[in-house]
Amino acid sequence: MDTRRFEWSNIIGTAIKYAVLLLIMVIVLFPIYWMVITSFKGRLELTTYPPTLFPKNIILDNYRDAFSDSDIPRYMLNSVIVVGVSTLISLFFGTLAGYSLARFAFTPTFKRQISFWILSTRMIPPIVTIIPIFLIYRNLQLLNTYAGMIIVYVGFTLPFTTWMMRAFVREVPVDLEEAAMVDGDTRLTALLRIVLPLTAPGLVATAIFSLILVWNEFLFALILTTTSATITLPVGISGFVSQFEVLWGQMSAVGTVAIIPILIFTLAVQRYLVRGLTLGAVK
Repeated sequence: MDTRRFEWSNIIGTAIKYAVLLLIMVIVLFPIYWMVITSFKGRLELTTYPPTLFPKNIILDNYRDAFSDSDIPRYMLNSVIVVGVSTLISLFFGTLAGYSLARFAFTPTFKRQISFWILSTRMIPPIVTIIPIFLIYRNLQLLNTYAGMIIVYVGFTLPFTTWMMRAFVREVPVDLEEAAMVDGDTRLTALLRIVLPLTAPGLVATAIFSLILVWNEFLFALILTTTSATITLPVGISGFVSQFEVLWGQMSAVGTVAIIPILIFTLAVQRYLVRGLTLGAVK
């Protein structure tokens, strides 16, 4: 009798866990699903009530209207360039900084101070810094330039990448580097040959989070860019909201396409992503 009761309690507990997970998945994915189906609906169906959970007639007019005779492809190219370059630079310097914090024998006071300074830059709301940055960029003629956007985004993501890589480097045993240096490697070659391959999953996880963070950034791109040569995709999408109407179909079409690059990259490196998220969880 006790065995049956134990089995039933396990079954009920498992069912509850899966039900909660299913509910969370629906809550998270439903807005994305709604955006995708909205991109295939006609204007008349978009205004019908109650709304339909699946398009009655799948049409591609929203994609045609959004991408033909518009600057959306240019905005997407701008985002790819700015996001890609800024992420690579941030990973380069963030890895070196994280390695330094994890390996070099700083005094405890200095390490606490420098760690807090790095973390404190993420505590400042972006809206507080946008006006001085705009004034500095105007004087330096960095408005509407790739370089200006890349500098901002590197500063935006560098504290995050530094803290992430510091945690991942600390999980690599120091003995491996010491053994490599005994065999003739310098600290730099030991970093390249030993540490980086072992922290590759963490590097990939950090890259994905940085990509998503910069790809979705709106405030700095809105203030620091005003021409189609440098406007990024989030700002371009906001152009579908006008004073008199909101072009939900075209906006959803561009939003659906905007998901694809990040989705492809994540799927391509998902093997490393899972390992990176769990790195150091099990000794």
